[in-house]
Amino acid sequence: MDTLESLLAAIAPTGASRDILNPATGELVAKVAEHTVDDLNAAVAAAKKAQPAWAALGHEKRSELMMKAADAIAAHAEPLAQLLTREQGKPLNGPNARFEIGGAEAWLRVAAATPLETEVVVDDDSGHAELTYKPIGLVGAIGPWNWPAMITIWQVAPALRMGNAVIVKPSEFTPLIVTALIKVLNTVLPEGLVSVVSGGREVGAALTAEPSIGKIMFTGSTATGKAIIKSSADTVKRLTLELGGNDAGIVLPDVDPKAIAEGLFWGAFINTGQTCAALKRLYVHESIADEVAKELAAFAANMPMGVGTDENNVLGPLQNKKQYDIVADLVEKAKAGGGKVLLGGNPDESQPGFFYPTTIVDHLSNDNALVAIEQFGPALPIVRYSDIDQAIEWANGLDVGLGASVWSADKTKAREVAERLVAGTVWINSHGGVHPMIPFGGAKQSGYGLEFGVEGLKSLGVPQVING
Repeated sequence: MDTLESLLAAIAPTGASRDILNPATGELVAKVAEHTVDDLNAAVAAAKKAQPAWAALGHEKRSELMMKAADAIAAHAEPLAQLLTREQGKPLNGPNARFEIGGAEAWLRVAAATPLETEVVVDDDSGHAELTYKPIGLVGAIGPWNWPAMITIWQVAPALRMGNAVIVKPSEFTPLIVTALIKVLNTVLPEGLVSVVSGGREVGAALTAEPSIGKIMFTGSTATGKAIIKSSADTVKRLTLELGGNDAGIVLPDVDPKAIAEGLFWGAFINTGQTCAALKRLYVHESIADEVAKELAAFAANMPMGVGTDENNVLGPLQNKKQYDIVADLVEKAKAGGGKVLLGGNPDESQPGFFYPTTIVDHLSNDNALVAIEQFGPALPIVRYSDIDQAIEWANGLDVGLGASVWSADKTKAREVAERLVAGTVWINSHGGVHPMIPFGGAKQSGYGLEFGVEGLKSLGVPQVING
């Protein structure tokens, strides 16, 4: 599997299949297996068989095998990145396909190496009590199409580290890269421990209702998250949900516009804006808004967009037509609402692929659809404010709260504003960066549960107190 061709051959379906097309060109990437509920049932049976022995290995031995699995990702990094580019659309270079595969390897290594010690919670004259974590058993991992490889590892790695077996349900848009990634892991891991079921909604619904699954990890839309909550209720599954966001950034009047332009750009447009915790609403103080908008647009204009296999590009297409239509509709509503288009907003629909140009729209009201609705694409609205209390009210005004950011030359002032924002993570002078040891999760309808680090490991275990 050291080439793209051999990797695709290794995951070629033997039964029912469907075509996966390149969102940048419309060309066939490969066929993918179209699994059924029967396939899910077989994966559940295999996981139930493999999990007890995996749990019995203990943390140290499991970590050793996970490190070898990370080595396998590293050994197959280039064909995995090539497949990711063709299926998802993101370019090879920049913070894109090669970056994502490298991130998957790194996150797997950190999960394997992170200690989770037994915690003595009481040890005095009143008694002795210890808190530890046992495996849940079987975990269902349902991932999105925007960062399919890395988010799969975010779900699978801590589950394995804690002694669980995992059944992965990839997005219907990006099943090839997830299937290939698990194939690579399974060159090292015990048979049946991690499986991929790449079916449609019927398979996903069966997974979330399956009595043998003790935990569901899901990254995706709030609407789908709510459906998972309902379908998992009868079996009282544990849930970690990382749902929709519409992240706000607040720029204070003391910034150097040129100095923050690059950070604002990548905060908003990384992965062509297709990131849950991307900067999606920018509130800028009116005294500096002209200069901030000018510098941001100038920086963005020089970031090349195109087919991902071209090594020069750093932005790609929208992954699918549905998302392209959402972005295009919201930009048109921004224009109709009086927004001033500083860059983009003029897609060339005569060309193949779901390319929407990098777009910045200034002078928008806070209630414009491009501000109020998560666009999940390369279109950033700028809203001007005069009073910081008003900006904070606007930033907190939606029913989501995944992330937010504050931009200022004075970190003390920035922190004061950050503490008033309702979001799972607030960044200062950056936006959207994640770290494998820093807990990550949302507020309000952006979900619940934490990922990464020690807290992430705990969420994949069943706490047990031994008292006495």
